[in-house]
Amino acid sequence: MTANSEKQDIKNHWQNFIGGAWVEGSGGDTIAVENPAAAQQIATIARAQPDDVDAAVAAARQTFESRELIDMRPSVRGQMMLDIARNLTEMADEIALAECLDNGKTLAGGKNEAMAAARYFTYYGGAADKLEGRMIPLGKGYVDYTVPMPFGVSAQIVPWNFPLQIAARSIACALATANTVVIKSPELSPLSMALMVEAIERAGVPSGAVNLICGYGHDAGAALAAHGDVDHIVFTGSVATGRSILKAAAERVIPCIMELGGKSAGIVYADADIDQAVASTAIGIFTHAGQVCSAQSCLVVHNSVHDEVVERLTGRARGLSIGPGIEGHDITPVISAAQLDKVEGYCLGGSQAGAEAAVGGRRADAEGYFMQPTIFTGVRPDMAIAQDEVFGPVLAVLGFDEPEEAVAIANGTDYGLVAGVYTRDLETAHWTADRLSAGQVFVNEWFAGGVETPFGGTKRSGFGREKGQEALLNYVQTKNVAVKLGGGAGGRPGG
Repeated sequence: MTANSEKQDIKNHWQNFIGGAWVEGSGGDTIAVENPAAAQQIATIARAQPDDVDAAVAAARQTFESRELIDMRPSVRGQMMLDIARNLTEMADEIALAECLDNGKTLAGGKNEAMAAARYFTYYGGAADKLEGRMIPLGKGYVDYTVPMPFGVSAQIVPWNFPLQIAARSIACALATANTVVIKSPELSPLSMALMVEAIERAGVPSGAVNLICGYGHDAGAALAAHGDVDHIVFTGSVATGRSILKAAAERVIPCIMELGGKSAGIVYADADIDQAVASTAIGIFTHAGQVCSAQSCLVVHNSVHDEVVERLTGRARGLSIGPGIEGHDITPVISAAQLDKVEGYCLGGSQAGAEAAVGGRRADAEGYFMQPTIFTGVRPDMAIAQDEVFGPVLAVLGFDEPEEAVAIANGTDYGLVAGVYTRDLETAHWTADRLSAGQVFVNEWFAGGVETPFGGTKRSGFGREKGQEALLNYVQTKNVAVKLGGGAGGRPGG
């Protein structure tokens, strides 16, 4: 399929969704949407600016204050979310093409995104009528109970690497708990989120409950994070941007869920199943060209098996095809020219610092934004490629002799999102998992877990949890109701 025929398969122009209507930006400007596999524009989308943020927040506030979601029977709210899931499933092929063309994924990967998004609405739709308060015994003459109540307007800012799936998990939690939403799609990859909102609209979600804007971070994103009528913020992205959002949130003292990326290491012990460790590592670092917050970007290998592991990984990397996702290649493009420059810059820096590229290390000689699958050996823990989130198909391999050394290397970054252990010994697996500073630890399979398992970071990887039942607790606050039965004074002030 040529770039020109690809362009004809999707709409040429897309809009924002505010107050139940598809609208242009207030300033009349648009943002060009590019196919990273061809370095060509494929569409435009209306550009949201601060005035549009105001309109979206006002729509969300009006719907929240109307209590339409709050007063809706939770089982009905859940059924509405199941309808969203069904719509997403029916639209999976259309969504897959959008993910392929504006994000670089394969068609299979794009369809997986659609099905994962549907799964979030199914999972949290089933939970909508199961979020309960509790009774607190105070003795004769009193009835006391708690109510989990929504925060109000949830502002959600989504990154470009997995926009559909990340948006789905936070919107689903918000709707299940009767919050309303203003969500900003990433300007680099906004199309699948627009299709998801079409699925939401078709399900009959109240107007204003979900509002979608696409804009740049410096104006639309900043305006949304700092908006005085927002009650709650969900952000996935860089530490630097997260820090700015937290400063804005601190001015208004509102809660945040922050997922700020990672530099995640897998530890390969001498007794590990090498075939399994190599296959899992390749998936962990080369999936979506390494543009995954929880990518396995470091491998800490026992020195007794170091050379064998590197040899097998290098052979696997050399066998990967590089090219457009629509053609089903293994290594698909990074999102933009700027991202390609950044990833290649880290590789050049790694070589200059003394690491050796066993394979790759430079951009691919191809149309579009492609990086060679890269494996560095001779890496020291203090090197940038072992410390920083490269966000590309670049693996840093480090050796170790003692378990304590391996854990120290894995924990020796500012991040703590996920980590991994490869071993046949159950005691070793638990000993290591207990000592790793990470919100999620994978044992013998990178990306184990699923929608049902809590996901979030420690240290500079952020706080709060997405996914699983635990995520719902980040979207509600507890209200206590204490009732004195009959007459008479009583009670003691507190707080």
